[in-house]
Amino acid sequence: MPQKGRDMMTLLLLLLFLCETQSWAASKPNFVLLMADDLGIGDPGCYGNKTLRTPNIDRLARGGVKLTQHLAASPLCTPSRAAFMTGRYPVRSGKWHLGISCHDPGDFCHHPTSHGFDYFHGLPLTNMRDCKLGEGSVFTAAFRLLVLLPMQLIALALLTLVVLKWLGLFRAPPCAFLFLFLLATLLLGLLLGFLHYFRPLNCFLMRNRDITQQPMSYDNLTQRLTADAAHFLRRNAETPFLLVLSFLHMHTALFSSKDFAGKSQHGSYGDAAEEMDWSVGQILDVLDELKLANNTLVYFSSDQGAHVEEVTVKGEVQGGSNGIYKGGKANNWEGGIRVPGIVRWPGVIQAGLEIDEPTSNMDIFPTVAKLAGSPLPQDRVIDGRDLMPLLQMRTQRSEHEFLFHYCNSYLNAVRWHPPNSTSIWKAFFFTPKFSPEGANGCFDTHVCFCYGQYVTYHDPPLLFEISRDPRERNPLTPTSEPRFWEILEAMQEAAARHARTLQDVPNQLSLGNLMWKPWLQLCCSSLGLSCQCDREDQDGRHSP
Repeated sequence: MPQKGRDMMTLLLLLLFLCETQSWAASKPNFVLLMADDLGIGDPGCYGNKTLRTPNIDRLARGGVKLTQHLAASPLCTPSRAAFMTGRYPVRSGKWHLGISCHDPGDFCHHPTSHGFDYFHGLPLTNMRDCKLGEGSVFTAAFRLLVLLPMQLIALALLTLVVLKWLGLFRAPPCAFLFLFLLATLLLGLLLGFLHYFRPLNCFLMRNRDITQQPMSYDNLTQRLTADAAHFLRRNAETPFLLVLSFLHMHTALFSSKDFAGKSQHGSYGDAAEEMDWSVGQILDVLDELKLANNTLVYFSSDQGAHVEEVTVKGEVQGGSNGIYKGGKANNWEGGIRVPGIVRWPGVIQAGLEIDEPTSNMDIFPTVAKLAGSPLPQDRVIDGRDLMPLLQMRTQRSEHEFLFHYCNSYLNAVRWHPPNSTSIWKAFFFTPKFSPEGANGCFDTHVCFCYGQYVTYHDPPLLFEISRDPRERNPLTPTSEPRFWEILEAMQEAAARHARTLQDVPNQLSLGNLMWKPWLQLCCSSLGLSCQCDREDQDGRHSP
């Protein structure tokens, strides 16, 4: 072919490529974001599990990109929840767990509808053992230690004084005696009242700003939330939308409907996982039915690794699988932060790809914002990065050079993927003390803590090359790694730069915030005499 002809062919191919690129860029997709709670990277079949049935998560992975080094967002670095879907219809179903009100029960300052969502149906707090009868308690154990035990001791001391007064061994004016007696009675009443009413008061479902079920029932709960989400998709098939379906699975209390209970090979955990997979399938089926799949970006992930220390009230281990990785939920070993990550957008993202570059839950925020044509907030540092260049293979490297892993508010570890290098380094400033000795978690305390006697501090930091040692079995030394000190210096300098970007914010875990504030308690009874009601529509047809 003559040179002129080849040049013309090249130009035509370039124009065709640009037209295709512009077509997907100009066509703003819908968004379906599916977030599991405490699902381990070793749980789905597409990540290697051979005995847990997850056919729908697996087909999502076959049709999209599977991220194998997708990392849970550290709590300190979670992106803003501000509304960013200009001109769209953001809807959230499932778990919120970011608070409800600030100063009075009607201000709803933390509610989803105050942060960009047009509709909410789900649990505003979190799923926990206390919400399911017979499952024991995690939350109230800590509450008993911090609040109820001091109340008990005070009440016991007051009652002792009352008894001593009655026996004539303690002298006090009659009015003081009466005051002590009433105070002891009040404290005991509050103690018993809290234990009796905790479940109906704090385990409830809301639709928008109205309580629909208090206490919530686990009967067909997944089916109800899924039906509501599917109904939303059908009603808004002609309108650009954002659906966030935040599953209560796999957080305890574990639950499943009669269609799934006792059906898996992994007990109640497996039953719950397979029910969640069913829910994913229902959403994918509706997208196919409405012919929306090709114009919808679907994202599936988990907020952190599986809770390996989770045990039943009978002492049976019922946590999930983090695959080959060490640790689990609430610590920054790979098993705690490396989570499933799947992104599908047919025709735009090539199906069947597997990407092992460091990515994060935080990346979905700037990715969705850019695709929706909405600018990112300028009043804060956005830790996430747009995933599209990596997902479309327009680049072979993640934009994350450094990632910072927090344990509560403590900087726990730093991850470094140097430019022009395949190495990925990870340095721990401290690590949790697993218990009992030789265990893969903190079974004695049910979850690993981040401070004091519960951790081991490392000076110099504990260094691993994750790219070669993903199981974190072989910490490096100056002898085994010639650049040991050079690598640590670069990571510590990055941590110092990162620290300078942080701004002081109110402490969400301060004593004042942890204390129960009865004036903020929501109750479905206007008189507050009986916080019990059931206004849930069982077919889930209330979504807008």
